[in-house]
Amino acid sequence: MESDNLNNYINQKRQMFRIQYALDMKQQEIQRLELLVTKEEAELEQAERSLENDAALFEEFLRENDRSSVQALKAAEKETKAKVEKILEIRDLTTQIMNIKSEISKFEDTLQHYKAYKDFLYKLSPKEWLEEREEKRLALKKAKEVTEPPIENTLHSTIRDKEGQGPKKSWKFLQVAQLGQISSDTLNLQHRSQASVYSGLNAKGSDSTTTMTEDSGSDGEELDLYFTEPQQLLDIFTKLEEQNLSLIQNTQEMEETLEDLNCTLKNTQIRMDREVNQLKQWVNTLMTSIAKEEETVAELQLKARVFHFGEYKGAQEDKLLESLNHKVLDVYRHCIGTQQESNLGTVQMLTIIEHYLNELLEHLEHVPQVKIEQAEKAKEKERRMRLREEKVLMQKQLQEERLQRAQARAQAEIKKKRGRRLVCRSQLPVLKIKVEPEHVLMDKDKEEQLLFFT
Repeated sequence: MESDNLNNYINQKRQMFRIQYALDMKQQEIQRLELLVTKEEAELEQAERSLENDAALFEEFLRENDRSSVQALKAAEKETKAKVEKILEIRDLTTQIMNIKSEISKFEDTLQHYKAYKDFLYKLSPKEWLEEREEKRLALKKAKEVTEPPIENTLHSTIRDKEGQGPKKSWKFLQVAQLGQISSDTLNLQHRSQASVYSGLNAKGSDSTTTMTEDSGSDGEELDLYFTEPQQLLDIFTKLEEQNLSLIQNTQEMEETLEDLNCTLKNTQIRMDREVNQLKQWVNTLMTSIAKEEETVAELQLKARVFHFGEYKGAQEDKLLESLNHKVLDVYRHCIGTQQESNLGTVQMLTIIEHYLNELLEHLEHVPQVKIEQAEKAKEKERRMRLREEKVLMQKQLQEERLQRAQARAQAEIKKKRGRRLVCRSQLPVLKIKVEPEHVLMDKDKEEQLLFFT
């Protein structure tokens, strides 16, 4: 029992020790945690204080930022107003520049006209006066070159002063940007506008320098003229007008003479061509007539030889002469008329006909070529028609003769040949003079009559 009690007592003590130890450990832990809580509370208080300080500082920063932004906006508004004003000023200046340029162009045009008039007057002025004026101009130029001050230094100084104003204005804009934190876009625009203004000013300065130099060069020229009164010009113009009128009259006369010469040349050319054509036609007709005459001469020679040999009898000769006389008389009646027919012989009638033919040929030269060609065509047509009719009649006659011969052969008795045909010994051919039939001679006579007398 005692051992059990000891064990229980020991166990109880052990449990009490364990519980006490656990309580001690928990108290230590509680103290440690309390210390941590106090530390954390102190840190929280410090953090709250720092937050309050930061909030106050942030509020002050925001207030300052608002103030600076307001100031920057005010400055930006001022600068934009100034920029708009500058742009308006630039526009006004550009309009003024354009107006001035238009006026300058007008003045330049008028100056060109005046220069042309001046050159015209100088050309009209005498040479002696021009030489004297040139000598005076050279002397004045030399004197001005000696007394003229240098202009380049003054021009460079003015340009430097204008360029020095640019950085000051840009520095002011940078200060405003630092205070109000202006955006970079507005700064770039303002800098560009300033650069354009400065370039325009520099260009204006250069233009002004060039105009100054031109004015200085133009001031050196003399404006004196030889002509002081308009009557001098009128006298010169009257002289020139008289000369021009004389030249115009001469040219008109020459043109008239040229036109007359051209007309005469054309007329002579046409007349010569016409005459050449007529001569060619006459040559052709003469050649044909010569050929026909040669044929007739050959026939007459042959007939004369025949008469000479006495083959023709006297009665035939008388008949032939009578037929020739009748033909000549017919031609004489057709050509000249029935005056003094009985008193004239064949030779006399032929001479009269020849004279009449010569007169007709002379009159034929004055007849227009068109009428001659028309008459020749009509006569040629009539002759061809007659020849055709005669040929048709001859063919009909020959055909009738052939028919009659054929009928005679058909009606004749048929003789039958019996036995072998006898063949005689061939004899030498006899030379015979060719005698033309009468109808062939009549045809030739008709053709000659149609050719020469129709």
